[in-house]
Amino acid sequence: ILKEETDTFMVTSTYEESEPNSDQLLSHNCPEPESRDEEESKYVDSGSTRLNDSQALDSQCKTDTSRKSVKCDTCGKTFQCKSNLTKHLRTHTGEKPHSCSICGKGFSQMANLKTHMRIHTGEKPHSCNTCGKRFSHMITLKTHVQNHTGDKPHSCSTCGKRFSRMIHLKTHIRIHTGERPHSCSTCGKRFSQKSTLETHVRIHTGEKPHSCAICGKRFSQMANLKRHMGIHTRSITNANTKRRNQRKQSGVESQLMSYSQCKPDTSRKSVKCEICGKTFQYKYRLLNHLRVHTGEKPYSCSTCGKRFIQMNGLKTHIRTHTGEKPYSCSACGKSFSGASAFRVHMRIHTGEKPHLCKICGKTFSQGAHLKRHMRIHTGEKPHSCNTCGKKFSDMDSLKTHMRNHTGEKPYSCSSCGKRFSDIVCFKTHMRIHTGEKPYCCSTCGKGFRQLSHLKTHMRIHKGENPYSCSLIHSTSFNFCI
Repeated sequence: ILKEETDTFMVTSTYEESEPNSDQLLSHNCPEPESRDEEESKYVDSGSTRLNDSQALDSQCKTDTSRKSVKCDTCGKTFQCKSNLTKHLRTHTGEKPHSCSICGKGFSQMANLKTHMRIHTGEKPHSCNTCGKRFSHMITLKTHVQNHTGDKPHSCSTCGKRFSRMIHLKTHIRIHTGERPHSCSTCGKRFSQKSTLETHVRIHTGEKPHSCAICGKRFSQMANLKRHMGIHTRSITNANTKRRNQRKQSGVESQLMSYSQCKPDTSRKSVKCEICGKTFQYKYRLLNHLRVHTGEKPYSCSTCGKRFIQMNGLKTHIRTHTGEKPYSCSACGKSFSGASAFRVHMRIHTGEKPHLCKICGKTFSQGAHLKRHMRIHTGEKPHSCNTCGKKFSDMDSLKTHMRNHTGEKPYSCSSCGKRFSDIVCFKTHMRIHTGEKPYCCSTCGKGFRQLSHLKTHMRIHKGENPYSCSLIHSTSFNFCI
């Protein structure tokens, strides 16, 4: 006689619309509970009738060994009860026969719909014995209780870090595996967490769901809103201080001692760098800033080994390897890998030049351009040629100069093949083929390919003759041959 071996599997419905994972509690009862509360009745005292029914069904399934296990043809998973297989198949077909009558959201199982309905009704039947906080379903209560007990049953096998929930452990493991299952449909960027993807998508959609209740300004992330609220907190603090000083001056301060408990919010103090004196509103920003002085660069690129002070700098750098450019200019279509480069580029279209030279008043769109300009006034030339010793105020000029020694001419004209060591000379040359003359005389309208040619031409109108012959002192010229 052949003995039929039947594999028994424990199966439950879960609130999330996904196939039960190996870490989820499974039940081998054939008639699956109709709601999460019924499933959780084993953990709470909900009456002897329900417990007795559950025990009877459990006993019935244990004694009924004639029922063969049924197998899913898609993934190969087996179930003892056909009803459980039917529900499982919906994870493959995407079928969601149970829909919410209020918002229309669909669910694959009735238990999930019943739990969802508590969002609309506000029902929270499960309460914490420690703090009294209430929850709509038992699994959330269990997770919350771990905050009080400190219980973290799920441990990472790689680094040993512990977590109170399996879902948090799974997300953490992606740090080690590098798995990024969530992909942006617009730019292709991938993320390890769905919530991070949802926040990223707002860059493309422009959605800003978080609004300030005081001024109405909107933000794409809650963290940015919280940071913004500090502006109003400081304003209220300053206003309270001003009013208090006015009361002192009017001599009525003593009459308001009963309000001494109403102190302004001074919990958010600025922190100061002891090295350079710069102040920061948040301590974490000070810590990041200190690396400028210490030279610490804790974040390194796994591809080329380059190191960075901040994680954001590393993330932007990695895009140079992947070719990803998620920031796109709506005006000209140019794309950028970093947000800062994108913001600087937008100033070309807006004409914004926020960086001002305090000596001559000239303005610049980038801080780096202002620093380079300041060397004109200071005479500083920090970059020197190792071959001839000539010094330069900026690195780009030094690199161009070095090509005089190396003979390198990286810029080639596609029309005539002529090569150039300097990008400026190359662009000027290209105007010969294109016929472009961007420099126009404001007096007669004549156009020129180079600014120097325009300046020489302007002397005709002004009557300037700066060049004189040393042999014939009475003869002057407005141009130099």
